[in-house]
Amino acid sequence: MRRFKIPEVTVGRLSLYLRCLNELEEEGIEVVSSLDLGRRCGVNPAQIRKDLAYFGEFGTRGVGYYVKELKEDIKRVMGLNKIWEVALVGVGNLGTALLRYRGFQQHGFKLSVAFDIQTEGKEIPEGCQLYHASEMERVIKERGIKLAIISVHYSQAQEVAERLARAGVKGILNFAPVRIRLPRGVVVRNVDMGTELEILTFYLTMKGTR
Repeated sequence: MRRFKIPEVTVGRLSLYLRCLNELEEEGIEVVSSLDLGRRCGVNPAQIRKDLAYFGEFGTRGVGYYVKELKEDIKRVMGLNKIWEVALVGVGNLGTALLRYRGFQQHGFKLSVAFDIQTEGKEIPEGCQLYHASEMERVIKERGIKLAIISVHYSQAQEVAERLARAGVKGILNFAPVRIRLPRGVVVRNVDMGTELEILTFYLTMKGTR
């Protein structure tokens, strides 16, 4: 793979392409042109070719892309050619819902451990182990977990993130409504559902929707 900075929007579109390719494969379509893939994804065909060019040469001129082959290539680029263990911190209402979401496994992620300050009375799906938050560093180090999800109260999120980073976690998905700041080397994606809804109301207001 070529070693230079990849735009974040390109990485996001790779995920979109992968989902569209999954749909095509399920429909029994073996070959797709950049035009047809673009229509399905809602992306300009030239943009698709530009995005893929960051990672090498794909497709056959005059033919298009072999769906299964391109799907596997994108999975390889994104590191999805293996199962990633994921730790969840915070087993409240949101955390419990995330644990029950089956889509993670389909995309190559396994929520294998969860942590909370209260371990009694929690319903944990089969295949996931619940630990007290005090054991977080030990368990994550022992299992070599590199990905984690934070779903704790916003006042605890920064401290939890720092503990995860010290334990060796390199990627964090943060659902707490606060921006987390960590040293370089740890990638943080902040998901604030309140902010996302506010963005939606802005667009609805601009369009005059009540």
